[in-house]
Amino acid sequence: MATKTIPEPLTITISEEAAVHVKQFAAAEGNPDADLRVGVKGGGCSGLTYILEIVDDGPGENDKIVEEHDIRLYVDKKSYIFLAGTVLEYSGGLNGKGFVFNNPNAKTTCGCGTSFSV
Repeated sequence: MATKTIPEPLTITISEEAAVHVKQFAAAEGNPDADLRVGVKGGGCSGLTYILEIVDDGPGENDKIVEEHDIRLYVDKKSYIFLAGTVLEYSGGLNGKGFVFNNPNAKTTCGCGTSFSV
């Protein structure tokens, strides 16, 4: 009899380097204890675009909360469908783009790095 493997629940993760940069940006805005809101909205050259903002107003009524590396991510349930499994990373260096969404749900992406389709 074969044993079933239970898949891990899909969530959104943030890399340690991205978390460091979120904290730096929040401190630069004068609010080192701020949290991060991520989401998706219609628009962009591929149909959907990512939302990323530092917030201090807490989660919304319909937000899922993900905590990692001392960062709290708020994601509304509609966006969560498109972002489940995504890793938020930070790309620096000469060709760095800043924050990068590595989204396994994206079928196509745009060269700008902020627009995708499913």
